[in-house]
Amino acid sequence: MAEIAIQTEADKSQVSIWRIALKNRSVFWGGLLLVIIVVIAVLGGFFTIDPMKINPISRLKPPGEYGFFGTDQLGRDVFSRVVNGARISLTIGIAVAVVSIVIGLFTGLVAGYFRYMDAVIMRVMDGLMSIPAILLAIALISLSGATLTTVVIAIVIPEIPRVVRLVRSVVLTVREEPYVEAAISVGTRTWPIMVRHVLPNTIAPLIVQATYVCGSAMLTEAILGFLGAGIPPEIPSWGNIMSEGRTFFQLTPWIIFFPGAALAVTVLAVNIVGDGLRDSLDPRIARNMR
Repeated sequence: MAEIAIQTEADKSQVSIWRIALKNRSVFWGGLLLVIIVVIAVLGGFFTIDPMKINPISRLKPPGEYGFFGTDQLGRDVFSRVVNGARISLTIGIAVAVVSIVIGLFTGLVAGYFRYMDAVIMRVMDGLMSIPAILLAIALISLSGATLTTVVIAIVIPEIPRVVRLVRSVVLTVREEPYVEAAISVGTRTWPIMVRHVLPNTIAPLIVQATYVCGSAMLTEAILGFLGAGIPPEIPSWGNIMSEGRTFFQLTPWIIFFPGAALAVTVLAVNIVGDGLRDSLDPRIARNMR
C-alpha cells in the first residue's frame, strides 16, 4: 500500500507538471523553443566543422556558399562558432542558476527563520547588492584569470542576494502561519519544521526565479565577453564572437547579428518559460486567469 501511495503521488506530480505545460501556452512554446536550442547545442559537434579552423582565403564571406552564417575575419565558419557558443552560454546560465538557488535558499531560510541572524545576513546581502554586477565580475576575472569557473563565480555573487531576499520574504510569511505555530507548540524541532513546512512553500517562487537568473547570467556572460573580460578568445562564445566582429560591423554585420539573435532568442525563451511558470504556480494570478 505504501508503494502504491508513493507511486500515486509521483504520478500526480508528473501529471501536474505536464498539465501546467499543456495548459499554459507560454510554458509550452517557450519550453519547446528552449529544448530545440539545447538539442542543437548538445549535438552541434556532429553537424558542424571545427569552429577554430582558419581559412584566410574565405575570410569575411557573406552567408551562402561559405556557410549558413558566413565567415569572420579569419575565415572561420560563423555558424559553427554560434552553435558551439551556445554550449558556453547555456552551461553558464544553468550553473549560475543552480549555484545561486542552492546558496540563496539555505541563506534565506536561516535569515528568515532565525531573527538573530537576519540583521547580519541581510546587511551582507545589501552590501553585495550595492556593488555593480559587471564591475564586480570584471574585478574578479582580472584578479584570478578568465576561466569558465571564474566567470560562473563572478556572476553568481551578485545573483545570490536576490535569491536570499526572495526566500527570506517567503519564510517571514510562512513562519507566522497557524500550522507552523502549532508545530512549534507541540515541541517539533526547528529543522524538521523548516524542511516539512517552510521549505515546500519556497519551491514555486524559486523555480520562477531560477529562470530569470539563468537568462540574466547568459546576458552578463555575453557582456563580459564583448568587453573582453569573459571567456578566453580561443573558446567561442556569443559575447566573444560579437566582440571580435564589431570592428568589421559596417562591412560584415552578420558576424554580430547571428550570435546576437541567438542570444536574444535563448533569453526570450527562458523568460517566456519563467513568466508562464509564474502565472501557473502563483495561486493569486492563476485564480484571476480562470
